[in-house]
Amino acid sequence: MQKRTNILFIINPISGGTRKSRVPALIDRYLDKGRYNPNFRFTESRGHAAELADEALRKQFDIVVAVGGDGTINEVAGKVLEHGKTLGIIALGSGNGLARFLNIPLDPKKAIQNLNNGQTLDIDTAVFNDRVFFNMAGMGFDAHLSSVFAEEKGRGLLGYLRQGLAEIGGYESRHYRITVDGKSYVREAFAISIANSSQYGNNVFIAPHASVTDGKLEVCIIKPFPLRRLPEIAWVMLRKQAHRSDLIEIISGQEILIERDRDAAVHIDGEPLYMGKDLHIKVKPASLKIIVPPYTL
Repeated sequence: MQKRTNILFIINPISGGTRKSRVPALIDRYLDKGRYNPNFRFTESRGHAAELADEALRKQFDIVVAVGGDGTINEVAGKVLEHGKTLGIIALGSGNGLARFLNIPLDPKKAIQNLNNGQTLDIDTAVFNDRVFFNMAGMGFDAHLSSVFAEEKGRGLLGYLRQGLAEIGGYESRHYRITVDGKSYVREAFAISIANSSQYGNNVFIAPHASVTDGKLEVCIIKPFPLRRLPEIAWVMLRKQAHRSDLIEIISGQEILIERDRDAAVHIDGEPLYMGKDLHIKVKPASLKIIVPPYTL
């Protein structure tokens, strides 16, 4: 008789603005019980997912599944990476950038069934100063907006867009010195995104040619622009044409140093943090094992 693998589902009950109370019942119905022995834990606060994952991985669990958005995935994946185990994803957040890139179904039933195939892919990860990220990190307006949005009670895409429109008019671009694999650039930027995958989420593509398996990161510099050109920027991202825009510069590399004129907000997979003027980002190729659909391989 085949020994069943212990698998822990760490569920963020409020990610993406929706409740997750029915998720355990779906898992009980669609997960292959001949292969897995499922367990469930719900998070209670920011940082709790990482604590739960660490506790489980120190015991008898080889697979931990993050059930939530990119922030929840970041917390769980960080511990999975640290322990050298395997990550699963049931993406129930607002953007779901990493899941979309990896073709992991957004329908919970299909995402659970995807876990049953057990096929894994080794993907790149990255370190931003002392913090690991998996999809996207950055500074400038994106980080400012993440910081402001974190204080709002409402979640979800519409709330994020509403807050963005309220903030964009008063935001001032900053000066940066950027060094990518030893080559330096001085730029004024509205925002700088460091992309491991191609998109923020919601099929908004800032780095159309980025891949989590190419051993590189993409430094995406959004230049200062008049507000009348905002629809144009949105359009090129939705059309996977950001690399063709005169308002967006993309530089590929493995190690990135960024110097800015002041301490300020950054975001790590959408979660806001406050960091100093000097930032160091480096890719870690093929460092995280994650369960993906067969057609992703």
